[in-house]
Amino acid sequence: MTVSSGIPHLSEVRGKWGWFVALGVALFAFGLLAAAHLVWATVATVYYVGMLMIIGGCVYLAHAFQVKAWKDTIYWVLSALLYLAAGVLAFVNPILTSAVLTLLMACALLVSGLFRIWVAFDSRHESGWGWLLAGGIVTALAGLVFLIGWPVNSLWLLGLFLAFDLAMQGWALIGFGFALRNA
Repeated sequence: MTVSSGIPHLSEVRGKWGWFVALGVALFAFGLLAAAHLVWATVATVYYVGMLMIIGGCVYLAHAFQVKAWKDTIYWVLSALLYLAAGVLAFVNPILTSAVLTLLMACALLVSGLFRIWVAFDSRHESGWGWLLAGGIVTALAGLVFLIGWPVNSLWLLGLFLAFDLAMQGWALIGFGFALRNA
């Protein structure tokens, strides 16, 4: 295998173009399935986040007992318990958890968009700064629209994000696979 900086040479990947297309088709199909069942996709997303929080809480708890002699061990234990509680809440009440996650996502998009707008205006002496501004405006508007629709949209919005991401990744891999074949 020819490797440059730890990355396989493109000619070696070209022969695997079919695998990229197959994975792309599968991801695209999963995206369509998620789009057809947005509430279930939202619940699956909430369960996934809950599982990660439980795992994170267990890791925090193990860490807390590794630093027993440290005077701040109680803070590590409390942090672990908060992670565990949030993870368990995701499984006990996925609807409430989806509302909280949707609210956090909406706020994050709004703030992120505002920061991007600020960076764009700060970079207005550079060519192409308008693209930064446009991206920031779209992100901030998405956050604002999500906030306006909250909490009703929390039943389907996370599922829509999952469906969109799966479909776009699938589409990208299909395109990449066929481009490899034609190269």
